[in-house]
Formats: sequence, C-alpha cells, structure tokens
Amino acid sequence: MIIVFIVLREDTLTPRNRLVTHYLTLGIKKAASIATRALATGKPHHAQWLITRKCNYRCAGCNVWKEQDPRELETAEIKKGLDILKKIGIVDLVLSGGEPLLRDDIGEILDYASRFFVTTVCDNGSMAAQKIESLRNVDFVAISIDSLDEAKNDSIKNVPGAWKKAMEAVESLHNEGISVSVTPTISQKNLYEMIDITNYFTQKGVPVWYCLYSYDVSMDEKQLFRIGKANDEFVIKDKQGMINLCNSLIKMKKKNKTILMTNKLLKTVRSLYNEDGRTWKCKALSNFLVVDHLGRIAGCHGHNSAGSIFDLPKNWDSQEFKQLRETYRNCTQCNYLCYVFYSLQGSPSGYFSLALDQWKNAKVLFK
Repeated sequence: MIIVFIVLREDTLTPRNRLVTHYLTLGIKKAASIATRALATGKPHHAQWLITRKCNYRCAGCNVWKEQDPRELETAEIKKGLDILKKIGIVDLVLSGGEPLLRDDIGEILDYASRFFVTTVCDNGSMAAQKIESLRNVDFVAISIDSLDEAKNDSIKNVPGAWKKAMEAVESLHNEGISVSVTPTISQKNLYEMIDITNYFTQKGVPVWYCLYSYDVSMDEKQLFRIGKANDEFVIKDKQGMINLCNSLIKMKKKNKTILMTNKLLKTVRSLYNEDGRTWKCKALSNFLVVDHLGRIAGCHGHNSAGSIFDLPKNWDSQEFKQLRETYRNCTQCNYLCYVFYSLQGSPSGYFSLALDQWKNAKVLFK
C-alpha cells in the first residue's frame, strides 16, 4: 500500500479543506484504534456522558433546568474518565448535558475525546455558533430544532429567539465545514412536521437524525440523571401517525443518505406503535452505558447509580454488574431512541460496520 501525503500551506486552506487535512492526518491512527475496539467481544461500544447539569434553556418537555446542579468534574477528571472509556472498549461517545457547551473547558474536552472516539456533542442551538473553534475536531455536532415554525420552536424551548440562534448555528457550522446535523425530538406536538423538517435540512446537505419523546418513570431519588416526567402535550397519541412516519422515512432513505437512522431502528419503532409492541430487550451496561456530571455510571440514566466511572474497569465483569444487566434486560420503562438503537446493534461486526458508516456520514458534508 502506498500512502501519499499532500502538504498544503495552512493559510491557503479553506475551513472545509482544513477539516479534510485534519482527518487525513488523524484518521489512520484513529480508525485503527476504533477498529480494534469495535471488533472486541464482551465490551460496551457506546457511552453517553452528561458532563454538566447546567442548562440555559427551559424546554417544556424537560426537567433538567428545574433541577440544575453547579457541581461537575474537573477537566483532568474528565480526561481520566475518557481514558477509562477507551480502555473498556467505547467507540462511539456522545457528550451532552444540560448544555455541554456552557463548560469553559469544553474545547479541551472535545479535542481530547475526538482523538479516540466517534464523537458527537449535543447543543440546544444556543452555543455552537460561539464555540466553532472548540467544535472543529468532533465528528458530529447535533443541534436541536423541533419545528420550522419559529414561534412554535421557541415555545417548545421556552426561550425567545431559540429558533433563530439554532438556524444560524447550523448555517455557520455547515459553512465552516464542521459536520453539523439536526436532531428534532419527535412528539405529538410536531409529529406531522417531521417530513418537512427532514426535507428542509437534508436538501441543504445537513444530515438529520431523531430523538423520540420519552420520559422518566422512576421516582427513586438515587436515579442517575432525571430528565423529566410525562407531559401530555408531547406524548404521542396518534399511533397510526407514528407508523406512517416510520414508513415514510424508510421509503425516503432509499434515496436520501443523510437520514441517519437505520431501517432496523425505524422498523423497531414502528413495531412499538402497532400490534407488535416492544420487540427488543435492553442491552444497557452490555452494549452501552451512561455517565453523569459527577462521574457516576449506570446502564441508563433512568436507573440508580452503579458506582463511579473510575471503578469501571474492575467492576465490569463483577457479579453485581451481571445482575444489573439482567435487570436492565427485563426493563420496559422507556423508549429513548439512543438506548433502543444501541440495544439493537449487538454484534462486534455489526458495530464495526456502524462505526465506519457513522464516521463516513460525519464527512458527508464535503463529499
């Protein structure tokens, strides 16, 4: 194999070409590391780290802003935790909150994480345009936009001007060659807008993936990270409408490669709303895990803490964790799409293909 390196003067590169050059230099080492971890058996491959409990929005379907906590791990502790996640096999990492970009050290955290993981950072739309340099190296920036109707979106976010900021952030990041995507949360409030939202952004070359409105069932004070209880405005009541949406997205995906949802996931969600019901078993603490702002871990945010991230390597094969995995497997509390997705994506070979596909899609903007 012959590898040709093209050396360009930094001051002659466009932002998009700078990003390409970055991936050429970092990509080989990162890809090799990801391949090794993705093919390992008996390891978790996805983690979501809720690195802050602070938030600057007041979203109607969320309780995080009502229960903010100024405490959070120091930068060095976050890096130590990232080293541990790499050691135990994590390939795909989502950094969220709260609003993760509120952290003053977010640039340092993202640069470090991006060396080792397929890294996504979630933003409510308020901060990304101000943090462009901090976001240069991540694989995805996920911007939350729930409606093309400005007033409706601002009502959902409960912050005047939220829609305008989010739309400007998507445009700014896209123009800078940063891999931005839009992540609407599907709910009864915007169910019939999803096709329009999808077409609007994907026609501009901006990928879309989706969240699905869900809510916490647990009332336990030891729950890892409370997000919110049921809000009747958002709970999906039109089951046939949801089935129709899944069918439409499956059909659209045949021609639209920037809809970042697998057919398997869409069919599983469709089953949830028809006579089949819940067709998957949760693989929390097997395929994936969650870390909170204090470094506590659990299979998912809705269950109680299972200890500290710093004790994770010694606890992974413990009898306690084996029992917890069985508890998670039998849990039917939620339908959070991230947990459903990583429960479905089970085999190492399947995950390796997924990781490569995600990384490829991260660069879809400059193909």
